[in-house]
Amino acid sequence: MTIKNRIAVLFIVYIFSFCPKSFSQIDSCNLRISLLTCTAGEDLYTTWGHSALRITNVINHSDIVYNYGTFNFDEPGFYTKFIRGKLTFYVAPEDYDSFLSAYQYENRGITEQVLNLTCAEKYNMLLLLQTNLLPQNRYYKYDFTFDNCTTRLRDLLEKATSSQVVFPEILHKKATFRDLIYGSLDDNDEQWSKLGIDILLGSRLDRNMQPHEVMFLPDYLMLGFDSAKINSEKLVLEKHKLTGLEENTKHHNIVTDPIFIFTCLLLLIIFLSLSKNNSIKRFLVAFDGFLLFVTGLVGILIIIMWICTEHIMTKDNYNLLWAWPTNVIAAFYIHSKKQIVTRYFFVYALLNLLLLICWFFIPQHLNPALMPVIGILIFRSLYYVFKEYKNKL
Repeated sequence: MTIKNRIAVLFIVYIFSFCPKSFSQIDSCNLRISLLTCTAGEDLYTTWGHSALRITNVINHSDIVYNYGTFNFDEPGFYTKFIRGKLTFYVAPEDYDSFLSAYQYENRGITEQVLNLTCAEKYNMLLLLQTNLLPQNRYYKYDFTFDNCTTRLRDLLEKATSSQVVFPEILHKKATFRDLIYGSLDDNDEQWSKLGIDILLGSRLDRNMQPHEVMFLPDYLMLGFDSAKINSEKLVLEKHKLTGLEENTKHHNIVTDPIFIFTCLLLLIIFLSLSKNNSIKRFLVAFDGFLLFVTGLVGILIIIMWICTEHIMTKDNYNLLWAWPTNVIAAFYIHSKKQIVTRYFFVYALLNLLLLICWFFIPQHLNPALMPVIGILIFRSLYYVFKEYKNKL
């Protein structure tokens, strides 16, 4: 062997000194690369699961998981950056045994798909990962739908392979980003989280996805890999569960559902409004001021998320049709007898009534739990309109 060849061999061994323990499907290049798909956890940010890449090397008996979903809570201005869409995530290597133990402790399952790659493609993938670990490359601006810990692995695979990876359509019908996000939220009965997402995320979330975009969530990346082909062969050589744990789907609890709670609140407000008791009347006035102020704050937040942040999916938000930012001011003029205030409540009630009539024709999915809330706003706004009308008679 020439000196030049020896240097090349030593360089390859050095490069792979970062990697894994061997078992099945390790070929002559002594590398095994697989996609790990983790089930949902208890926290909201874990609701959609997680994806990571595992690389096993038989030469140095190393087993490393590469995780693009790492972020630092202690980062200066963490919450401000999160709200503005400027929060950075980064790729981090972790020992496989530690990774597995953490998910077993949280009672979360892990499914492994061993990838059918050539030695050259495996080398390319490892070199890309090592390049991404460099300080100047490891950080990226996180985007939930287009650039996250899952899409990064799909893109990494496509960059590393010499042949095109063919991903057939996973879904047999058109679906939006919101449809797929809803799937995991429904499985975990996260109805309040759905309401929050539907308020803050705009109409862009309701665009029909392209086949490639479907893989922005871990479960759909796993399905994409299952059906994908490379060099006319299946991308996945074998698939198995590493922890043997099953996902626990929660049963829907109607009592804690926001639509049930808000409907009960609507009926209660209507009932109390029929009372002539002064204490109840004072309570309703205070409630009206609170509700208007809160809806105004929601409107201001929607505008901030739309205009002042880099989040793509918070743009074009039709929730502004009921969450008027001016309600923050109107909340302090409930007792005013000025004609402009009466007109404000009349126009607000009229436009919200039109909103309910056109509810299913608006190019954005509005959460149905908002309907009774809007019903309260209409009813109480008209109360002040007719009250002022009576005073003038």
